[in-house]
Amino acid sequence: MLIQTQSYARAGLVGNPSDGYFGKTLSFTFSNFSAKVTLYETPELGFEAAEVDDAKFDSVDALLNEIQLFGYYGGIRLLKAMTKVFFLYCREQSIELPERNFTVRYTSDIPRLVGLSGSSAICTAMLKALQLFYEIIVPQEIAPTLCLQAEREELGIQCGLQDRVIQIYQGLVFMDFNQDLIESRGYGIYTRLNVDRLPNLYIAFDPNRAEISGVYHKKLRVLFEEKAPNIVAAMSEFADLAQKANDALEEGGSDQLPSLIDANFDLRDRIFNVACPNKTMVQEARSLGCSAKFAGSGGAIVGTYESEQQYRQLSESMVAIGCQIIKPKIV
Repeated sequence: MLIQTQSYARAGLVGNPSDGYFGKTLSFTFSNFSAKVTLYETPELGFEAAEVDDAKFDSVDALLNEIQLFGYYGGIRLLKAMTKVFFLYCREQSIELPERNFTVRYTSDIPRLVGLSGSSAICTAMLKALQLFYEIIVPQEIAPTLCLQAEREELGIQCGLQDRVIQIYQGLVFMDFNQDLIESRGYGIYTRLNVDRLPNLYIAFDPNRAEISGVYHKKLRVLFEEKAPNIVAAMSEFADLAQKANDALEEGGSDQLPSLIDANFDLRDRIFNVACPNKTMVQEARSLGCSAKFAGSGGAIVGTYESEQQYRQLSESMVAIGCQIIKPKIV
């Protein structure tokens, strides 16, 4: 039995980073990049190393840089954590699994540490593979929460539900992380929207601006739990922007999206004082009349453009500052 699954890169369109703070977000997945898991039956449980798990380095500096960016365990830790959470879930639900073992490997071409959700793609692809291999179905609304547990509780990675929700549901999804619902049942309200109503979108990223998103989220978590007034107010405002974007798309229009996308970044910059290299990406896009905000925690931006001529100008501008740019193929 050979199982192959994949999860796609994602971009937070409006509302992030409020997903970890009982807010609302609008996100989409795109097939330009993905993480793939291959799983097959074997006598023992096995987890095969991928490129990011390589233990050979050209120099001491290469070793130190690798550890600084990716930690000590690469992607295998994500596979192990997801497997543990899955097995414990099945036991808690009194689900009897077939007595068979597997070996699993993964690959990913999602640009690393630029906020396109590469880590959660590995987790969600692994959960999809485990369900197929053991022939059980985890309710769709529960699956993202299990993936969150694998990363946050098992590995100590600070993150929210948004990435896991969109990579399980796919497409374009509006997410309401209502606090009462999250605390009582473990998941919010997730609504698919018609992708045909979206305007022209682009994504640009710079792999040289990679940073660990968990560091950013850890600082944010501390401030939120201390009930810093500006942080609490900002999360409510992020959620309001996502709600407005959802309402506009549900009504069949997308004219408001560019201004909401820009407002999302402006709020983030006002509260968190975005570093100059990341801000430059946004400023370059805006100077050409395109909207722009972070797709995640930094290193990649997402926004809208009006015409092919404008996109060509944007492409030239992004390349000039060392960025790559794509038109996302929404799954």
